Amino acid sequence: MSLELDPSLQEHFVRRDFLKKLAAAGTAAWMTGEPRAIWAKTGEKVTHPPAKADACILLWMAGGMAAPDTFDPKGYLPFEKGLEVKRMLSTFPAIHTNVDGIKICQGLENIAQVMDRATLIRSAVQPDLGSILHSRHQYHWHTGYVPPQTVACPHIGSWMGKVLGPRNAVMPAFINVGQRLEGVGESEELKAFTTAGFFGSEFGPMNLPFPEEAAQSVKPPKGMDANRFANRDRLFRKLVDQSPQRDFMSDYQQESMLRSMDNAYRLLSAKERAAFDITLEPKESYARYDTGRFGRGCLLARRLVEAGTRFVEVTTEYVPFFQWDTHKDGHTTLEAMHKEIDLPIAQLVRDLEAKGLLDRTLIVIASEFSRDALMEGKPGSTANDQTTFKVDTLSEMKHYGLHRHFTGGTSVVMFGGGVKKGHLYGETADERPLIATKNPVSVMDLHATIMTAMGISPKTEFEIEGRPFYVTEDGKGKAVMEIFA
Repeated sequence: MSLELDPSLQEHFVRRDFLKKLAAAGTAAWMTGEPRAIWAKTGEKVTHPPAKADACILLWMAGGMAAPDTFDPKGYLPFEKGLEVKRMLSTFPAIHTNVDGIKICQGLENIAQVMDRATLIRSAVQPDLGSILHSRHQYHWHTGYVPPQTVACPHIGSWMGKVLGPRNAVMPAFINVGQRLEGVGESEELKAFTTAGFFGSEFGPMNLPFPEEAAQSVKPPKGMDANRFANRDRLFRKLVDQSPQRDFMSDYQQESMLRSMDNAYRLLSAKERAAFDITLEPKESYARYDTGRFGRGCLLARRLVEAGTRFVEVTTEYVPFFQWDTHKDGHTTLEAMHKEIDLPIAQLVRDLEAKGLLDRTLIVIASEFSRDALMEGKPGSTANDQTTFKVDTLSEMKHYGLHRHFTGGTSVVMFGGGVKKGHLYGETADERPLIATKNPVSVMDLHATIMTAMGISPKTEFEIEGRPFYVTEDGKGKAVMEIFA
């Protein structure tokens, strides 16, 4: 007799094992010494490509943005009772953009009017990791490595900060906007990739969950004068130096933490801190971004890049079964998501262009995978079906929309940063399965493309714990040069 676990219990044990291994890697990061560029040991420097961009803004559609309901419309049928699920592809009709031959979904009318500044990749693909966990795929996308690893892998923004250094010595090189790391589901998994890993604290993100509260994060506590604040800073440094945890930290990691404190302290008295205060934005401009937390995050990102930040991630925030994580009420939820992202993204593009910053700023819209009504993973996948309902025909509106995790074909949009304007790259099948059928782009090659735009060779490597570690896995990432002008 065989005993088969309930899928929800299988998922629980997979996540628990995953967390244990991530925790072990995170603890090890505190004990590692200084990562050294390989060329410092061999004398052979990596040749970096000419930078096409100085700054990068990642607009992260956390939870699995359905490509057929956003940037890759397929056959559309409106909701009606009795509609067969197998006929349900897109739940929004296609609309024209300002580029001949490129259509996107209804609800993204403002983005449609800036597509002539964009390259749209429709053929991004993700690996079949056996069990489609948001945490694992988000970790993979943000670090370039499939978890768990034996070391704590740096976030893509930390790589940029480490290799390129700051654009402005006062401004944090990496700022993460919109994601809470406490009090939300899978918080430990989110913390695992929202980090500089073995690079050390100074290259980690400044986390700003609520854009409207960002200004407060760069001010001393209310009622505390400068002398008292300076004294508190001195005592805190002493506490760090004498902490019992010091025995579990390498000299490099401790020094990196102290340098991060230096950087934070310097920002508190700099004029650039005004960039964090979105209430200083003219009212008409503010209103164009004020569609929700994500929209205000886009405004904050624009101000931060203007002030000299190297990398900003703005997320719709990952919370299980929320936002893009549409396991039910898919169409209704996506209508709300369209309204939240459409105008702010278009306005971000227009504003950066008007300020002469778009050409040297790479904007990337991406998600960990797409969605499909029937298929978990991609053809041939053995991933567990995590959908809580199984119906063949629609009887309720909550079943209308794309629900399962699909990794066979995902959309990524890029603006600025040297990419071609009004360009379409790759395609997916018109009928299910909606897999990439032309020019598939792996996560590794997508990272190589982003790094190349930023002037970082995909072969860049550091030695950590006696072994090489690359910005793209094993240094094998190949940039998609066809998308560059």
